[in-house]
Amino acid sequence: MEQILIIDDDIGLCTMMRDYFSVQDMSLTMCHHGVAGLEQARSGRFDLILLDIMLPGMTGFDLLCHLRRSSDVKVILLTSRGDVDDRIRGLETGADDYVPKPFNPRELVARIRTILRRGPASSAATSANPRGKVSVHGFDIDTAARKALYRGKALTLTETEFALLRLLLGSPGVVLPREELFVRISQRPFHPLDRSLDMLVSRLRRKLDIEDNPGLAIRTIRNSGYLFDAPRNDSSKRGTSRRYSSRSEAFRPYSFG
Repeated sequence: MEQILIIDDDIGLCTMMRDYFSVQDMSLTMCHHGVAGLEQARSGRFDLILLDIMLPGMTGFDLLCHLRRSSDVKVILLTSRGDVDDRIRGLETGADDYVPKPFNPRELVARIRTILRRGPASSAATSANPRGKVSVHGFDIDTAARKALYRGKALTLTETEFALLRLLLGSPGVVLPREELFVRISQRPFHPLDRSLDMLVSRLRRKLDIEDNPGLAIRTIRNSGYLFDAPRNDSSKRGTSRRYSSRSEAFRPYSFG
């Protein structure tokens, strides 16, 4: 039975949704305050979070921002605000989908099940290397154990941040196309207007801002993708020019119309 948490101050709506979800073989836990909702969302007990934007104590945007620092739990925004900018902001902050109020409960359940079918994002990293381990430029990545170390120090990463780092470290100095990274990490078709990958890269960059690795960088290659660039004084880079190779020709992106 799927475990769903709804964080919404509309008690009547939450109660009706709980009754409807029980018929759909889903368990719904209700929370009506932003701060308490964040604590429950971080608990690891839930498969998916339904999150309202307007909450007492903390907005849904702020809650989602805090949550994404440590968790990749699936999140659907519930919003009565019709502003497109709000919807884009939610997706860029890390929401998996949004549903405008009022909504049809059947559609909401269908969206929940579609998102849950995508499975864990970490499987992208596992498929990149059957052995599941990478040691390069001071990093030690163990996919099976879900551990990432830099010079022996553990990095605290969400599942998608771990998957992204694993893919980039698997091909250092190689430009990985945005389409490839998006599909392998999110396990859904690429859409050129979806900026969730860009936000994921930004979060990972902040977490890799370690004092003793000033040359470490995830570089954006315009109109192409992203590249892991090692520190300039790394011994593996000596005597080589800083030319970047590309895998874009080997990757066949999705076609749209």
